[in-house]
Amino acid sequence: MAITAEMVKNLREKTGAGMMECKKALTEANGNEEQAVEILRKAGLASAKKREGRIAAEGTVASYIHMGGKVGVLVEVNCETDFVSRSEDFQKFVKDLAMHICASEPQFVSKDEVPASVIEKEKEIARGAAMADPKNANKPENIIEKMVQGRVDKFLTEAVLLEQPFVKDQAVTVGELVTNLTAKTGEKCSIRRFTRYKMGEGLEKRADDFATEVASMTK
Repeated sequence: MAITAEMVKNLREKTGAGMMECKKALTEANGNEEQAVEILRKAGLASAKKREGRIAAEGTVASYIHMGGKVGVLVEVNCETDFVSRSEDFQKFVKDLAMHICASEPQFVSKDEVPASVIEKEKEIARGAAMADPKNANKPENIIEKMVQGRVDKFLTEAVLLEQPFVKDQAVTVGELVTNLTAKTGEKCSIRRFTRYKMGEGLEKRADDFATEVASMTK
């Protein structure tokens, strides 16, 4: 089947892959666009690891506001070109990611961002809880340490964005979604940073009401 420029253009717009890659995939798929997409996806997954060292300085910043302005999120996701940053797949991922952050409340993007002091604190808490449980009184030290590590692993799954199960599909992690996006777009994609705001978070609540305040001023 003859591969036309229009077919290549449509596949490029759908996947974000290069023109030569699109033409090659369409040729291999005998013009079947769905098969060509799958071919590009498999090729992308195989080479996604190779793109980790590449520079991703383009991208977009997305926002998500929830509960009538009570919770808000800003997130920056990077890619290599403006072409991919404007693609439907990339834009959808960033919007979904902002919603996920709002719902799942991560504290860090990756494990590398978690301070050693935080990990040690979690280990200390886990070890103290394990030693205080009478059921663990006769358990050997190596078993206690496995329990402690299990607590740390659970903490990382809850606190690290890339380790969290995706809120719209618990079968995959956010990190796996980033890998899939890299494979689909043919470019390195990465989550750089995010900020989650919650109305009143961190502010000390008033302990006394207005009437008590007035009464105290008259004394």
